[in-house]
Amino acid sequence: MNFFLHLAVKQITRQMNIDALQETFQDLYGNTGEETTIFFSPGRVNLIGEHTDYNGGYVFPCALSFGTYLVARRNNSRQVRFATTNFDHRGEVNLDEPFRKDGKSWINYPVGVLNEFRKEAREIEGVDLLYSGDIPNGAGLSSSASIEMVTAYAMDRMFGFGMELMDLVKLSQRAENLFVGVNCGIMDQFASGMGAADHALFLNCDTLDYERVPLKLDGLKIVIANTNKRRGLADSKYNARRAECEAALEALRRGRELRHLSELSLEEFHEMSHLIGGETERRRARHVISENHRTLSAIDALNRNDIATFGQLMNQSHDSLRDDYEVTGRELDTLVDEARKIGGTFGSRMTGAGFGGCTVSIVREDSVETFIREVGKGYSERTGLKADFYVAEIGDGSKQLLPAT
Repeated sequence: MNFFLHLAVKQITRQMNIDALQETFQDLYGNTGEETTIFFSPGRVNLIGEHTDYNGGYVFPCALSFGTYLVARRNNSRQVRFATTNFDHRGEVNLDEPFRKDGKSWINYPVGVLNEFRKEAREIEGVDLLYSGDIPNGAGLSSSASIEMVTAYAMDRMFGFGMELMDLVKLSQRAENLFVGVNCGIMDQFASGMGAADHALFLNCDTLDYERVPLKLDGLKIVIANTNKRRGLADSKYNARRAECEAALEALRRGRELRHLSELSLEEFHEMSHLIGGETERRRARHVISENHRTLSAIDALNRNDIATFGQLMNQSHDSLRDDYEVTGRELDTLVDEARKIGGTFGSRMTGAGFGGCTVSIVREDSVETFIREVGKGYSERTGLKADFYVAEIGDGSKQLLPAT
């Protein structure tokens, strides 16, 4: 089979079979004659600006063309029933009872969203829900945010709440923070909700000011490589990193009033870093503040169509995440190391929370086949794991698919 034909089966442009999904829904919940509605929210990849979002900094993600599909239908009861094509586990909640976490189940993500609607006195009615995602689970491409956003978007549309999309983004972030228990920043939900095809999102996570930046990658491709090392975000050191940043911030406040680390420039940090007593906390803060500087420089380079500089900044970002923030690990470092050996690679870095998951690389289009073959071979030889590769298509944010609006 032709390489690119084979790749098309796995790359991000693949489409769910909507008819088959509706048939599965009918098999699960029966045919009541009520109309079903289908919604979609994408995963995301962050090009640069990592672990800055919860520190009030800058990020540069884009929505992907794969994500989570949701088939929904009212069921004229006080039950919300959950099922997915991705796992066997199903569940339901009673709308007349308090919502409780279901262990570590995927169901906690949509239930957390329903809980946030309840706090705002926005009451839903009974619905049957079938989720189907084509985001690689545990890859760090924000399957959880995709589930949260598709749930929030669907409930808003089905029950006529009329909320602004940004408010649904904030609601979904609160669901993950308060119900699921992961202290994530707003980037993942923002990218999933607000994405636009062929654009990346330059977001100030402090003010939530943002700009949709066209991605002009003529002759280049964004290639995502999945380590296939499983990672559980809630159980990882993610929350510990956030606590270390907060400790660094508290120490720096002895020198001046600060709301978050990202208020400092690199020069200001160098002048004040002695206030942070612990070397670990100092390195965490150094990553955040230098990453903000790199992200601003990367946007400037992209606006000048200077892809070489953009790629160098991606490389520097990974090195900082490896050395100062310590969230990469052997698998991610190996993928990046192998990627940088390929002549057509402009830049390569881990993306997402780390501790496994994915890398993102900018690769010359005529080098993509070589990149996938050689990086995959080197990674397998060095780790014993098989990487999966996706040539990224940049897609839209949350939307209703059927019936068409």
